[in-house]
Parts: sequence; structure tokens; C-alpha cells
Amino acid sequence: MSSPEAEPGPADAPSVDALPAVAPQLRALRRRASLTLEAAARAAGLSPAHLSRLETGQRQPSLPMLLALARIYGTTVSELLGETVAERDAVVRAADMEPTAAGGWTYWQAGSAGRGMQALRVQVPYGSQGDIVRVHPGEEWLYVLRGRLRLRLGDTTHQLGPGDSAHFDSLTPHRIAAQDPDGTELLFVHTLLQSPTATLCLGPTPGETP
Repeated sequence: MSSPEAEPGPADAPSVDALPAVAPQLRALRRRASLTLEAAARAAGLSPAHLSRLETGQRQPSLPMLLALARIYGTTVSELLGETVAERDAVVRAADMEPTAAGGWTYWQAGSAGRGMQALRVQVPYGSQGDIVRVHPGEEWLYVLRGRLRLRLGDTTHQLGPGDSAHFDSLTPHRIAAQDPDGTELLFVHTLLQSPTATLCLGPTPGETP
């Protein structure tokens, strides 16, 4: 669920109260991962100018963008947002899962920080990010909790309902979209990357904004 870049719009327009800590965190974590602006942007499927605007606070990222950058930097969305992470624990209590919104998506951390993968519960709104193709190293697993999900893997489109799941190689071009007006809720697990192999990302598909 990453490598997304779209034309600037309401989802990534600057806002006084939207993700205030994300800009400095994005730059600091990129440098910690020893990635140049150009290398990180390419791995995330963004242009260097777009990533630079995110790092300076001129644009606010959507949740798919945060997921892409978290994977590349080998961290979690919470750390990208500058949130204080509690001591790593094997158990995450429902009462401790605070919702966070980004670019129209809502997510809850469903796993501990400092692991090789990140687990989230995600609310995907209808008509949001459904036309963005993502290609990147790693693996993804998702499980539909509520609503219907349209998942396109390569040239094949799958319709998933509650109880259905998918596990796939993230180098397969993929896109997801909620099929119902009420949106879709799902469990989502993805691997985190912090190595030169992240630069193998193929970037935007032909026809997408560079």
C-alpha cells in the first residue's frame, strides 16, 4: 500500500491542525536511513520536489504515502508522525488503540513498534486513492473486516468481502479501493524496509504524475 503520488488536492493540502510533526520527522528519519532525497523519493514513487514539500510542511501526506515512507525508512507511521511510542509489548490493548486520520484514511496501530513488519487496522473511505497503482519491495497481507474491497493485482481484479484475505508480493502492481459507499475496514500488515534494496521500487506507473 505505498508508492502513491497524486495531484495535490484536499487530501494533501496544508492544514493548521493536520499532522503538525510529520515534516521534521520525515527529514530526520530519511537521514537516519542514509537515503538521499532523490533515492527516497524514487523508492516511494514520488518526485524529489514532492517529497521536499512534504519535508518542509508545504504539503501533508496521505496515509498511503506515510505507509510507503514508513516501509522505506524501516519505521512505523506512528514514528513518522512524531508520536511517543510506548515500550514494546507483545500485547496491544483495544483501549490503547487511538485512531489517527491521514488523507481521508483512518488507522489504528494494531502491533508493536520496533518489529520487522507493521500491523494496522485501516478504514478506507469510498472513492479514496482507488486509482493509484503501487509497486515496491516487500510483502503485504490484508483481511477484510467490514464492507467490500476491490483489489487489483497486476491485470486481475478481485472482489473481497468480510472474512476474505490476500497475501501478495508488493512488487506486483496493486491498488485497493472500497466498493461500498460506507467504506471498507480491514486489517493490514506490511513489511518494513531499511536497506539499499528499497531503491528497487519501480516508482509511478506510466501516465502517473512524475
